Amino acid sequence: MALAIVLMTGMPVLAQDGGGSLNLASVGAGVVIIGAGLGIGRIGASAVESMARQPEVAGNVQTAMIISAALIEGAAFFALIICIMSVG
Repeated sequence: MALAIVLMTGMPVLAQDGGGSLNLASVGAGVVIIGAGLGIGRIGASAVESMARQPEVAGNVQTAMIISAALIEGAAFFALIICIMSVG
């Protein structure tokens, strides 16, 4: 809901000459970071829950969690770079 409000209030800025690219890039970067944070948090919560349920597979779960978090973080970093490059 808050994202919709931010996007609606940014529309008058887009009507001006050259004033909207920085604002939209900032919104895009924020959405990317929020999504990555939520994804990594969910992976961590699920991994801890799985380790508590089956302690004997904790090493395998931890390895899979670290790999998944690294892939999500890499995708978030790539999207953040694309948002920053779209400004210039």
